[in-house]
Amino acid sequence: MAVTGPGWPCLRAADDGCVLDLSVQPNAKKTQPDGLHDGALRVRLAAPPVDGKANAALLAWLAAELRCPKRDLSLLRGEASRRKQVQVALPEQAVATWLDRVLCP
Repeated sequence: MAVTGPGWPCLRAADDGCVLDLSVQPNAKKTQPDGLHDGALRVRLAAPPVDGKANAALLAWLAAELRCPKRDLSLLRGEASRRKQVQVALPEQAVATWLDRVLCP
């Protein structure tokens, strides 16, 4: 059974859309979601954590996955950390539907 809306611990509503909590593992073979970890969406990222390349790759991947322009995403916290918060200028339900699709196939 899929979890929707406020049931996702990594997702919460914000003034202009929602906030997604992420736990990022750089230098993976390919970029993909890998379940939940400590209340955050774990993402294996095929980019090195050097000179902001991982952050740029993460935002580009999220934009493609959520089918939105990169300008609709902004990194709120965690520029130099594995734990990150991303502001998404989409309705919470749209992101929850994406989480349902990628984590509960």
